[in-house]
Amino acid sequence: MSNVVRILLIFTLSISYVVNAADVHSLYTDHRAMGVDDILTVIIVEEAKAGSKSGTNTSKNNGFTVSGQGGTGALAALPAFSGSAGSGVEFDGKGGTSREGSLVAKISARVITVHDNGNLVIEGSKIVEINNEKEIIKINGLVRPEDIESNNIIYSHNVADAEISYSGKGVVDTGRRPGLIARFLNWIF
Repeated sequence: MSNVVRILLIFTLSISYVVNAADVHSLYTDHRAMGVDDILTVIIVEEAKAGSKSGTNTSKNNGFTVSGQGGTGALAALPAFSGSAGSGVEFDGKGGTSREGSLVAKISARVITVHDNGNLVIEGSKIVEINNEKEIIKINGLVRPEDIESNNIIYSHNVADAEISYSGKGVVDTGRRPGLIARFLNWIF
């Protein structure tokens, strides 16, 4: 074997070892999240609307009437008598409720477990603080690898058993809650 062939062989093996050791993706491989600690982007687009209406109408009437005429003979001088009675019940009840909510956000999530069938368990959170107001978004759920797009994005409607929470902390959050005394009185009564 010539020295040139040996050098090329050693060079090829060393490059192969470095690439495999660093787990570097080539330009031709898919960059979708597939393993633990891989990161994917979740686009949250959720909209919910619910409503219900109900109505009840009830009516009940009763009546009773008694009438009489003047007596005969010795009772002819008595005036005629009559009587009547009645009762009625009416109820008209109406009720309704409606609720709407929507959430649009973009968040990165980390793969925390890979199931035997290849499905990925993801978890992610994002905290944005503006003027001492914190907005916290959290997501976790189960993702099928085939639902992940080639740019490593998945939409929230493709996340099974999704738990998405959006909350805030700060002056605005504390200002919308009743005070301590009001909460204590509500607890008592």
